[in-house]
Amino acid sequence: QVQLVESGGGLVQPGGSLRLSCAASRSIFSISDMGWYRQAPGKQRELVARIVGDGTSVYADSVKGRFTISSDNAKNTVFLQMNTLKPEDTAVYYCNAYVVHRSLDIWGNGTLVTVSS
Repeated sequence: QVQLVESGGGLVQPGGSLRLSCAASRSIFSISDMGWYRQAPGKQRELVARIVGDGTSVYADSVKGRFTISSDNAKNTVFLQMNTLKPEDTAVYYCNAYVVHRSLDIWGNGTLVTVSS
């Protein structure tokens, strides 16, 4: 099974930026939708951003205009560029691959993003 490994999390100040990366252990983008989710303390996991098969990107309302999802298919890597970070963005961020033809979700272990002064 494909493995996903996130990196790039850390502590940033409000208004700062951070770029998360998710590396897949092998080629998967041709058969998968790639996305980022997050879970804050005491909250449910929620969609942050996702790329579907036709290349369209969707975003949660709370991050529109601030976050951008992108991918480098040759390197089997998906990114999340996070700008103008707010304290409410603090969460564990998870990379997700949805293997469409198998209705299978693959998850990374998460990377912690903390936005605080």
